[in-house]
Amino acid sequence: MNPIQKGACRLVQQAFHIAMPILPYRDPECFSSLKDAEKLFSAWSGRTVLVVTDPLLAKSAMAATLIDALFCQNVSCVLYDKTQANPKVSDVEAALALYQQYDCSALIALGGGSSIDCAKAIGARVAFPNKPLSKLKGLLKVYKSIPPLVAIPTTAGTGSEVTLAAVITDERTHHKYTINSFTLIPKYAILDPELTRTLPPHLSATTGMDALCHAVEAYIGRSNTSKTRQYAKEAVRLIFENIERVYADGNDMVAREHMLRASFLAGKAFTRAYVGYIHAIAHALGGQYNIPHGLANAIIMPYMLERYGQSVHKPLHELAVCGGLSTPLESDALGAEKFIQAIRWLNVTMGIPATIGQIQEEDIPTMARHAAREANPLYPVPSLLDEGELEAMFHRLRNLEVRQKERAWTRPIPAYRPRSSV
Repeated sequence: MNPIQKGACRLVQQAFHIAMPILPYRDPECFSSLKDAEKLFSAWSGRTVLVVTDPLLAKSAMAATLIDALFCQNVSCVLYDKTQANPKVSDVEAALALYQQYDCSALIALGGGSSIDCAKAIGARVAFPNKPLSKLKGLLKVYKSIPPLVAIPTTAGTGSEVTLAAVITDERTHHKYTINSFTLIPKYAILDPELTRTLPPHLSATTGMDALCHAVEAYIGRSNTSKTRQYAKEAVRLIFENIERVYADGNDMVAREHMLRASFLAGKAFTRAYVGYIHAIAHALGGQYNIPHGLANAIIMPYMLERYGQSVHKPLHELAVCGGLSTPLESDALGAEKFIQAIRWLNVTMGIPATIGQIQEEDIPTMARHAAREANPLYPVPSLLDEGELEAMFHRLRNLEVRQKERAWTRPIPAYRPRSSV
């Protein structure tokens, strides 16, 4: 990237960083269970709400329990149960039609980030019924209030219950884009670790690594604050202490609770400090090949952290200390190396691949262009990359040959001792 482009990007990022203290960030009102939320539902007596979920969860006991809880408080509900793994424009439009047909007045999202993002986008369309989603993408386009939204996460990873972003895919163009507005932050969240109990091991792994990516990108970026650093460090500590536990034993409810807390904290961190090129590349891959977001982030993360080089050695060393991977007396370079190695080792032990075989060479220029447009100039990344440099990263992710250096990733890292505080 040439110096003029870099300067322009940094000016935009600095402007948002300066404005951060006066921007209307807020946290949702949180409940610990559906029973705890009865007081909220009772206030909605006589109203109709739209429940947004996916086909699998719609058949689960969780959905039945939620519907029963609403029924007991005289709240009628309409179910939209076709949300896809990467929610599409068509999902939003179909659900919006139900919302309008049954005169709904609130939204409840039950599921992972896909269901919550879909519900946010439905809310945006309710607020702007005459604008397509393509006209609402980007920053602060949804300036009118959306209907009350309750987010009930069933994964511990996206943090979407506390963020201002909705990520939607246009299935016609294979373009995955974000809608970022403060009005999209859910008004309420139900954070019940019991709802994550049945999450399969591979989803416990990839959603947990998604949360780790949120914390890491927020921490290494140039728009972090003392508060976002605190959130990110606590999230990193909790994830390194608990992610392998939930992967090995889904019934470890203490670990489940800690992972849900980590996801929430990481969400608070990145919605204020933003993300970076890992997310931009993951969104491009999700739009083109429907690759699950958490899986993409987990694979990309060590490559991109390595690509950033010396610019992230100090913050990665600090995170390595939080995770019990390094000591404060070690050099920043060694601490950063240990942190990246730990991510690779987590991927190996939890069955996450090292490369993305779906990538087709002819698609790389388009995906690099999408990633560059998403990230530049907004994302306050440690070092700036242009389309050509992002193309090189896609090529590296596509490399299916196991080099000698990559063989070392399968070797165990020294056992770490998670720290009790940060």
